[in-house]
Amino acid sequence: MDTLGKARYLLRITSTHGIARRYFVVNGFDGALTMLGLITGFLVGVPTELSVTINACVGAAIALGVSGVSSAYVSETAERQRALGELEAAMVTDLLDSAHGEAARRVPLLIALVNGLAPFLISLLIILPLWLARAGFPLPVAPLHAAIIIALLLVFLLGIFLGRISGVSWLRGGLQTLLIALLTAALIFLFTGG
Repeated sequence: MDTLGKARYLLRITSTHGIARRYFVVNGFDGALTMLGLITGFLVGVPTELSVTINACVGAAIALGVSGVSSAYVSETAERQRALGELEAAMVTDLLDSAHGEAARRVPLLIALVNGLAPFLISLLIILPLWLARAGFPLPVAPLHAAIIIALLLVFLLGIFLGRISGVSWLRGGLQTLLIALLTAALIFLFTGG
């Protein structure tokens, strides 16, 4: 069984594929809104060098990623150990060397990686126009505006994904999350005097 197949199998026998999917969406959404907030703050604030904006955004992306990995790993390890203990008690046998034992050891890491990589990678996508502008690539709009457009697009796509999962209209799902992102930007403008 290949690595991806093994990961799917472990997620399936522990019924955690839904948890991984939920963590991806929730933390991806957090990453997108955090970057949207930072970039909007830089946009309405005192003009700042692009390198300062990039460094702040990369710092936040790394913090989101590390926080996501560590928090999910600790909590999922405890949950998987508890579930394994309950299964062992019900079966009156040691399952440490079974597929369930392997799942109790590996699933927390899989979920932690999803939990941390989602906001990190989404954040990097959002700040891509800032890097491109700093490298001298011409953009059709100002780099901060381009980053905001990407953030809004990614939030909309996450909403579409949620809509498809829940069985509601993909458009409704996308528009709901987009509305939240626009409300976030409006609150930033309101409270920063932008």
